[in-house]
Amino acid sequence: MATFLRDWSYRYPWLYRSISRMAALAVGGYGRLRRLPLQGMQIHPQDQVLDLCCGPAEVTPVLAKLSQQVTGLDASPKALAAARKRLPAVRFVEAFAQNMPFPEHSFDWIHTSLALHELSSVELEQVLQEVWRVLKPGGGLLILDLHAPNQPLIWSGLALFLALFETETAWELLQLDLPEHLRQRGWQNVRHTLHGFGALQVVQAQKPPVEA
Repeated sequence: MATFLRDWSYRYPWLYRSISRMAALAVGGYGRLRRLPLQGMQIHPQDQVLDLCCGPAEVTPVLAKLSQQVTGLDASPKALAAARKRLPAVRFVEAFAQNMPFPEHSFDWIHTSLALHELSSVELEQVLQEVWRVLKPGGGLLILDLHAPNQPLIWSGLALFLALFETETAWELLQLDLPEHLRQRGWQNVRHTLHGFGALQVVQAQKPPVEA
């Protein structure tokens, strides 16, 4: 269970951000951390891109450099206020990821970074169904999130972080084989890579294209 530090991290975003930046040194720095899900992907300027659970737009600027059609979605008005201040030219939408206010087949790419571990198993299924709905056939899903490392020392550090800042939903994600979970739900070309000594995972997957 999380401690009072979780509440502090929401009240004082600099606290969580500082810890995240320190942890990011394991993957080569904060900038590289935020670009990990995009490696090997070709996002074009006219592609419709959704930054799902974008928060205060930590990754959105990276996406906005690749595409002129980026939308950020988050349920937090406070986070979106910071995001709009940071990127006034980008469209930000206040909504829950489980019920996105977009038509079917709206986006070529959907990106989400360090957000799925905040969801219960039921919520995760709802979000994945919504992602499938609003993603175009042949579109790409890009995920960065936590992963259970094999090395005892790294696992101890991650476990301490989870105990201080996260809830049981993070532990649930660590027990889930996310790539296989996506394959079983029809996703194709699922690519899985580990980073930060195995404490982080990147999953890249494709919604099947329209059949001829």
